[in-house]
Amino acid sequence: MVLKVFFPSCCSLAESGILIGRWISEQNSAVILAVVHFPFIPVQVKQYLSEVQRVTKVSVSVLGSWSNSKQEKEESLSEFLEDLGTIFSHEPWIQISKEGDSKFWSCSTLQKHSNNPKEEEIILVYYDQRKVMLSHLHPPLDTATSTGHRADDASKLSAIFDTVAKSKILFMTDRYDDGPVKLTHWQSDGVEASIIVELMKQASVPVCMLLTFLLSLVSGICRSRVLKFWPLSFLWSKLSTCEQLGHRLQHLQVIISNKKAQTQTQLMRKANIFVSLLIDVALGILLMSWLYRKNRIGHLADTLIPVADHVAEELQDLLQWLMGAPAGLKMNRALDQVLGRFFLYHIHLWISYIHLMSPFIEMILWYVGLSACLGLTVALCILSDIIALLTFHIYCFYVYGARLYCLKIYGLSSLWRLFRGKKWNVLRQRVDSCSYDLDQLFIGTLLFTILLFLLPTTALYYLVFTLLRLLVVIVQGLIHLLVDLIDSLPLYSIILRLCRSYRLAAGVKFRVLEQQDGKPLRLLMQINPLSYGSVVQTYRLPTYSCYPKDSWTSLCKKLFLGELIYPWKHKGEKQD
Repeated sequence: MVLKVFFPSCCSLAESGILIGRWISEQNSAVILAVVHFPFIPVQVKQYLSEVQRVTKVSVSVLGSWSNSKQEKEESLSEFLEDLGTIFSHEPWIQISKEGDSKFWSCSTLQKHSNNPKEEEIILVYYDQRKVMLSHLHPPLDTATSTGHRADDASKLSAIFDTVAKSKILFMTDRYDDGPVKLTHWQSDGVEASIIVELMKQASVPVCMLLTFLLSLVSGICRSRVLKFWPLSFLWSKLSTCEQLGHRLQHLQVIISNKKAQTQTQLMRKANIFVSLLIDVALGILLMSWLYRKNRIGHLADTLIPVADHVAEELQDLLQWLMGAPAGLKMNRALDQVLGRFFLYHIHLWISYIHLMSPFIEMILWYVGLSACLGLTVALCILSDIIALLTFHIYCFYVYGARLYCLKIYGLSSLWRLFRGKKWNVLRQRVDSCSYDLDQLFIGTLLFTILLFLLPTTALYYLVFTLLRLLVVIVQGLIHLLVDLIDSLPLYSIILRLCRSYRLAAGVKFRVLEQQDGKPLRLLMQINPLSYGSVVQTYRLPTYSCYPKDSWTSLCKKLFLGELIYPWKHKGEKQD
């Protein structure tokens, strides 16, 4: 049977002593955590290990002895190390020795209480203790399709990673402590700490208290009954800016929550939200500084009115073209003139509205630009709402044309069933046979003929305004895609993968160091980082909106039947 010994590479230069760690009997493996130096008192070592075991819930014990001598090994030291196995009584007792400057180590096991001791093949695996302790081993994403052997390997690796991660208290002592037990581990020369991090922790306390007070105040206003009345509730549900502000408010509540993160996933989610908010606000402030520099707000306001007039003029030219003979098509002149004048009147109202608002546009844009300090996503949502307001007349044209076209399509389909002696059964939701008298057939034929000859004129107006509406929806959809990208992208995880890839582990790989007959096989365990795609898929943040579930076939069917096509985003739902 193969015995695997996971030895920390930081202990290869440690002085002689005893090995403490965890024995995993299911895997026939020993995970070495630290080396206790001579001299020591066995009772104090047992008390120390019992205290560590009580705190960490890890069965830490003395697994064997470690000998590091630059001279020839003395027999007295060898006998003393073997006698330690009777004091601490662990089976098997692992003996590892490093002799001189030789790169080959000797490793053996001693089983005193076994009746039939068997000689085991030993594999010595070196691992970086700091990286293994700080890393988080992720299970394979395709667990449903992965084989049982792969899942079993992942569980074995997780046991080793959990052992090192849970033994963090064992690494909080260094050689300068006055305790009775002297250890060698990755922090033996001093506990790793950062003055900047500690100062930020101290400074974050009053900031979090202030943010908690402000958020409780804002949350109380949002939950008040004032926002539940019709105009405010309608605006809150329809404007994407309000939805984005509510989404960011939830993010702030998660960040400043007093509840400590219980798992690594919750901790990473908090960190991703914090970095996403930080970068979002930083980009918003850069945008705001750019807008208020060199009077760009005034230039933008001066450009907006001519652009709106130009769009209105183009729409008027388009309607004049439709009221004639577009592309040589023969239209119903009476209906064509009625629809054209109706839409021209709406454009006239829209131009009057724009010119009425023109003195206040620069002031409105000046105050809207201040909202960029809340984040780039809020500014983009405001831009989307402004586009929706500026193209409201196009939306009205689309709705009028779609409703009229839909009415004719459903009327023609109903009258076509009348010719075939069929009717639509509303209760059973199916087409049944039906007998009609002569008067019903005559009226049906007359209406069918009228609707059929008026359909080309209506369909042309519907087609033109549907294309204009789809153009606006595409622009708004691209803006919302950018907002969702900023909201959902796990920036902290991506930065962590770029700078410290070992923190996000997908698995391990082993590299052969030395192999010689009569000596244990020496391997080096290295961490395989998670791919960038898996990082995004694992730590992607939920968004406040989702994509429609309609397929392209369903979308084309809606366009053909004249059903309304709403924006690509449906508010009020979350996507994980």
